[in-house]
Amino acid sequence: MAVQSKPVLSPWGAAVAGSAGAVLANAVVYPLDIVKTKLQVQVKHKQQEIIAHPEGYVHYNGTLHAIQHIVSEEGIPGLYAGIHGALIGVASTNFAYFYWYSVVRTLYISSQKLPKPPSTVVELSLGAVAGAVAQIFTIPVAVITTRQQTQRKVDRKGLFDTGREVIKSEDGWKGLWRGLKASLVLVVNPAITYGAYQRLRETLFPGKANLRPWEAFLLGAMSKALATVSTQPLIVAKVGLQSKPPHHRNGVPFKSFVEVMRYIVEHEGPLGLFKGVGPQILKGVLVQGLLMMIKERMELFFVLLFRYLRKLRSDHLKKAAAAAVKARVVVAN
Repeated sequence: MAVQSKPVLSPWGAAVAGSAGAVLANAVVYPLDIVKTKLQVQVKHKQQEIIAHPEGYVHYNGTLHAIQHIVSEEGIPGLYAGIHGALIGVASTNFAYFYWYSVVRTLYISSQKLPKPPSTVVELSLGAVAGAVAQIFTIPVAVITTRQQTQRKVDRKGLFDTGREVIKSEDGWKGLWRGLKASLVLVVNPAITYGAYQRLRETLFPGKANLRPWEAFLLGAMSKALATVSTQPLIVAKVGLQSKPPHHRNGVPFKSFVEVMRYIVEHEGPLGLFKGVGPQILKGVLVQGLLMMIKERMELFFVLLFRYLRKLRSDHLKKAAAAAVKARVVVAN
């Protein structure tokens, strides 16, 4: 099979294509995102424990129960609470990720004496570097979105009001970066995802420059499922850090993701670290599949657009040059 050369897209083009795909994909499956967040912050106590819950507290028994209760209490809009902040966070995080991933990958390949695709270990490392840079700049939006998703309807506030609430807490401005350490550890998630995506692509579709939509979806879904199962305990711990502390902690926030994990294991057992894994995997698989499918199309669109713009510019320069020559001939005569 002849190897096709994939058109090279600039880091900005790759970033725009990646963030556009991520926004569209996350908008489609957002109800799953809010459900998995609600499932991950609730604590299932042992039967012998008697815990006083705040008025209006509801313990969800699973994904379907959560969806049914939210719709019955708040209507369909309840499934989209906090979506504006979430999509802003998705767009900024993915733009930063794809930009830096494209930059560091290009620098690495160009630094090799014989340019060749990076190995799996290098691919994972490049993804981790890009993910870490992206998280540092975009985690405040993730903190605010998590707070919005876990607020009761009567307590729900807008994006900026929720941000002010976080800042007025005992952590101050640092509260906007709650869960940063867990997020930096979790850069292995996109690293595993995109590293696995590249490996699977080279294995299943060797030498193929442009994938069909279903092929990109399949690779994205497979790689995300693997990454999600591997990192679910950290995902649950990060959500616990960024949301309001459980009611019976009297407003005392967790200090680290290790403390959150210890608390969950103490009250729910080791399986508690995997709560919400169903909607987490389903959401992750659908988002990643759609993201990669859309990203591949967007990259092709931008390549064709830039090629068309370059052609227009070239034609314009040729016409200008021809007009200048014609003007000189007229003047000479």
